[in-house]
This record gives sequence, structure tokens and C-alpha cells, in this order.
Amino acid sequence: MNEMSEKITPDFIRNEIENQSYEISIHADDERNADELTITDVEFALLRCEIIEQYPTDPRGKSCLVIGLTQQRKSIHIVCGKNRSGHLILVTIYVPSMPKWKDTHTRNR
Repeated sequence: MNEMSEKITPDFIRNEIENQSYEISIHADDERNADELTITDVEFALLRCEIIEQYPTDPRGKSCLVIGLTQQRKSIHIVCGKNRSGHLILVTIYVPSMPKWKDTHTRNR
């Protein structure tokens, strides 16, 4: 099984953050700034994240949605994938809110 086909796990995410071997997409950085989140907020949340949705058939590559808390206890969602070299890429970053999210873990359908 090659690096790209493996499922993204919280341990993989933590390792990539600890080693500073991740990238942030332009979209994710724009969304992070719009929600007034710092890189420190994002890294802190990812070091203690929980996967809440898996996207194994995403045409851009396997990815997942994680939730984490900033040091100020604000919940944030981050869609995580792997780039071509197998490292973590943050696809989007946002604060979950109505109407899309009923609560931090439950999507409104």
C-alpha cells in the first residue's frame, strides 16, 4: 500500500504538524483569515483533533474533516488531505456555524 492510499489518521496529522511538514492551501488560508484564526490556533487544534467525517472517494484524493479546539476553546473544522508528496495539506479551515452545522459535530441535512 503506498503512502497516498493510506487513510489519514489523527496520529498522521499530529506528526505532520509536529514536524512542520504540512502546507495550507490558498483557500484554507483565506478562510482562516476570514474567521480570524491564527496559524497557532490551527496547529494547536490539529495536535488534539478528532476526525468527524471521512471522504475516501473525494476525486481530489482521500481527505477527512477534523474538529479541534483552539487554546481559547473555540471549535474549528479543518479538511485535511495529502499532497502529491504524501504530506498533510489543509484544504479548508473554518468555524462551524448555523445553518450548515446544527452543532460542532452534526451537519444540518
